[in-house]
Amino acid sequence: MAKEKETYQFWLVLHRDFPKTERYGLGRRIDNLFLEILELSFTAAYLPPEHKIIFLGKTISRLDVLKFFLQTAWENKLVPTDKYAELSKRLEEIGRMLGGWKKGLQKKTPAT
Repeated sequence: MAKEKETYQFWLVLHRDFPKTERYGLGRRIDNLFLEILELSFTAAYLPPEHKIIFLGKTISRLDVLKFFLQTAWENKLVPTDKYAELSKRLEEIGRMLGGWKKGLQKKTPAT
């Protein structure tokens, strides 16, 4: 959860610099995806293993959508290249962590 929160805080600084029209469109969508990811990973931490796997799958899917929208923002020059590279690096790391968590649970949890 710490990496997700740090990355969201990094995003908040970028979001404040969006032009007003994009801040309430694409910016809001990206912001909502970040919040969904935080909520899903927080919830997953407190669930039994068989339910965690489902929530982690949803979290990973949301992360993929977030990456797509961030790329769209970068392509439209709403996010500077250096900040986009840093954000992408952080999101890749979060993806690896979530994927590893899910894979570890799948090995421990018998398939039903």
